[in-house]
Amino acid sequence: MRKPEILALLVFSVALSTITACTHSRVIKVTVTNSSAEKVSTIVIDYPEATFGINSLEPGKSFEYKIKPTGTGALKIEFLNSHGVDRVSAGPIVHRNDEGSIQIKLTQDGATSEMTLNEGRS
Repeated sequence: MRKPEILALLVFSVALSTITACTHSRVIKVTVTNSSAEKVSTIVIDYPEATFGINSLEPGKSFEYKIKPTGTGALKIEFLNSHGVDRVSAGPIVHRNDEGSIQIKLTQDGATSEMTLNEGRS
């Protein structure tokens, strides 16, 4: 390779890495915590156009998962308590391009959630 070709390749590589470094994927980190004294199981978190699940959570244990909402809608939190009773709770409303975190706390009776969004939603 000649010097002009090497220089052009180097400039292209730097420009490409700069563009890639500036790209930012907006996600919400969801933390699900079993705050009860007994195991919960078959945990399903529905959000706009997607779902994730957790087989079970022992008392005091947490599970983290990142979501990228592609629409607007409320989270639906469903799980079985230690007696096999189905519990369903509504979570916060998420929007496309939201970024931040959601803390979900499960008890034997239901779920509570708290959402913290970062500034700059577009």
